[in-house]
Amino acid sequence: MSTINLIARDNGFGLSRDLRLLQTALTESGHAVTISAVRRGRLRKLGYAWRAKGGRALRRLRGHDPVAFDVNLMLEHVRSEFFPQARVNVLMPNPEWFLPADSAVLSGVDGVFAKTIYTQSIFAGLGSRVAFTGFTSEDRLDAGVPRERSFFHLAGRSGTKNTEPLLALWRRHPRWPRLTVVQDRHMAQSAVVAPNIDHRIGHLSDSELRRLQNSHRFHLCPSQTEGFGHYLVEALSVGATTLTLDAAPMNELVTADRGLLVPVAHTGTQYLATTNFFDETAMEAAIERLIGMSDAECERVGAAARGWFVDNDRAFPDRLDKALRDLV
Repeated sequence: MSTINLIARDNGFGLSRDLRLLQTALTESGHAVTISAVRRGRLRKLGYAWRAKGGRALRRLRGHDPVAFDVNLMLEHVRSEFFPQARVNVLMPNPEWFLPADSAVLSGVDGVFAKTIYTQSIFAGLGSRVAFTGFTSEDRLDAGVPRERSFFHLAGRSGTKNTEPLLALWRRHPRWPRLTVVQDRHMAQSAVVAPNIDHRIGHLSDSELRRLQNSHRFHLCPSQTEGFGHYLVEALSVGATTLTLDAAPMNELVTADRGLLVPVAHTGTQYLATTNFFDETAMEAAIERLIGMSDAECERVGAAARGWFVDNDRAFPDRLDKALRDLV
């Protein structure tokens, strides 16, 4: 058993969910887990000031200060202010949010745990010691909810889901089935009003969100990029027929046997990640293909999706535990 200190900004959204999932996986493997939920304030500012001294200088502090943990496991950013507290410092990054300030002290990290093969290749290229752990998401299945042959897009508070191009495309096809879009009020440009679009802006209860995830047969997840891709994996967990872009890391999670992949028209960059944008003609063809799928084919694809989710969720604690033991 190791003592693990999980470190991330408690943002009430994705990072907070990651903390809970990691705590569960590590506890299942017998580790003692502490959560250091970083908030904006003096400590964080002080940490950024220390970064200017460089990763190697910070690592030397460990020999002079009390060590409270076997491992610091830092999510998304390098939290150099915590380095002295553990014998080993590990980073679990999201390439699309890995800042230049993080790169400046990456050498102070003993190892990187990669949620995706895509992340593994990026950080191996930077010279880091990298272990692929994968990740998991919440199981959102509610088998008691009847399925409808309609479409669902969970935009949330993200600006990298290709939501606006998707809405614009749907407006040009009034004969397509209903598309339900759930979006944070801070991210929505304006409410879209169309006979076949249900644009829900604002907060939904978790029970209502779960109902929507289970009631829609088709989930549209054309992400530009993902650190892991919780809304894709949650779609797989409910056995939906899931569409995403044929680009890493999205096509690691959704493959041709458990979803539908749409070609990329052009790309950009966001920090260390490549961003991807769909080809409209290809997206139209993919939507038409989904509309024409038989119920039997949807069930087959959905069963493969659900099967992958269950297998991945079961294997994640063991992969994480092995990576920790190998490093410690």
